[in-house]
Amino acid sequence: MGSMKLLVTLERDETGMIVAECPSLPGCISQGADESAAIENLREAIQGCLAARKANNLPLAVEVREVEVEVASWHYQ
Repeated sequence: MGSMKLLVTLERDETGMIVAECPSLPGCISQGADESAAIENLREAIQGCLAARKANNLPLAVEVREVEVEVASWHYQ
C-alpha cells in the first residue's frame, strides 16, 4: 500500500495540550503534550480511521476545501 498526505490542524487547548485533527476524516482527532507527540498520536488515529472506513466500505477520506470568509469586526468590539 502506498502513502497518503492529509491536511491536519493543530491547536493548543485550555490545558496546554496540542489537539490534532484530520478534517478529511470526520471524528479523527488526537492530542499530545507537544506538536510531535500530537502528530504521532494522530498518525495512529488516522490509520485506525482508514481501516474502519475501509471495513465499512466508506470512502477513505472526504473532500475538504479551505476558503476564507470575511467577518465584520464590529461584531467583536
